[in-house]
Amino acid sequence: MSIFEYQALNPNGRLMTGTLEAADRDQAADLLGQMKLTVNSLEKSRPAKPKTTIGRSEFLLFNQQLASLTKTGIPLEKGLRELAADTVSKSMRKLIANLVDKLESGAPLEDAFEQSSKNFPPLYRHIIQAGIKTGRLNEMLTSLNRHLEMANQTRRIIFEALCYPLVVLVLAFAVISFLFIGIIPQFETIYLDFGIDLPSITMFMLKLSRNAVPSLISISIFIGSVIFIWKIFALTKPTRRFKESLLLEIPVLGRLYHFSMLSRFADSLALLIATGCDLAQAMNIAAGTTACETLIRETDALGQQLQAGANITDAGQFCSFIPKIFIYSIQLGSQRNELTDNLYGLADMYDQQVNFHQTRLQSFLLPFMLILVGGIVAFMVIALFMPMFSMIQQLSN
Repeated sequence: MSIFEYQALNPNGRLMTGTLEAADRDQAADLLGQMKLTVNSLEKSRPAKPKTTIGRSEFLLFNQQLASLTKTGIPLEKGLRELAADTVSKSMRKLIANLVDKLESGAPLEDAFEQSSKNFPPLYRHIIQAGIKTGRLNEMLTSLNRHLEMANQTRRIIFEALCYPLVVLVLAFAVISFLFIGIIPQFETIYLDFGIDLPSITMFMLKLSRNAVPSLISISIFIGSVIFIWKIFALTKPTRRFKESLLLEIPVLGRLYHFSMLSRFADSLALLIATGCDLAQAMNIAAGTTACETLIRETDALGQQLQAGANITDAGQFCSFIPKIFIYSIQLGSQRNELTDNLYGLADMYDQQVNFHQTRLQSFLLPFMLILVGGIVAFMVIALFMPMFSMIQQLSN
């Protein structure tokens, strides 16, 4: 069963909005018709994004400690009380204390986490439920740790790939600004005192120096505007998809982003399949954990076709973000009852691709930045020192 969001008009013409549970879209439309509602829009609810009220590092530490408790056999109420006492974060301590209170009141573990689901990623509820039903809670939590560490590693890889070149660019901008504002005007005074004819390249450099401050302000405003617009693009789903399409077109960086999303998607999907989720539901939840709107849209359409009884190979023909080899591997794994292993293999493969493209990005960006900065500095040096030959000749005469 799935949750559908609707907007409809009642017999009096009043607009009504809400949600209802149905097997598919047709059944949802029939149910609304039975309620004498005229449907304006009817869409399947998307899984919530993995936002929590606690930090990623805090959640990872909590999950590792919970896995250790389930492995050692210590009563969870007692173990969680001790964890809460040792936790530095007030929000995390309060959350654990609430869980313990629910457990001590007689609530099952899965119900205690269900009542606090807004504080945890959507994956977590499925992991806890499946782990308790199968008696493999420790293994499920350990697998989740692997997934969380992979997600953190992906973020770290992208950050490291971009951080060093950006630092070089900022330092270069500061050095060049200092030269234009503090050094070049002194050369202009010297040349004017000697009254020599200046080459065109030197005149161009001196003209840039006179307008250095307004130019730097304009450049700063332009960079700030680009960053602001990039942030604005994250507010709505269409603009996020447009931003992702631009990012995917950037050489090297686009492939790094693409493979990192596929790696996290495959790892999350394997984890959900291991918990017993059906493929369509698992794909929707796994795509939601990546926060990639392009991937979410594709998996939503793919999930609808799977629920309608379509073969995944045929249903996946329209996909562009999800590669055909990904779809084929899912089909092959399902036929051989090796779907989880195949998905973990895909996650490892795309993780290796991420590392490879990170190396390419760093090996490309750093030399490019150094060549660019070196070229600008060399141009400035040549422009400033070319008139020196005329000055030396005048002094000799």
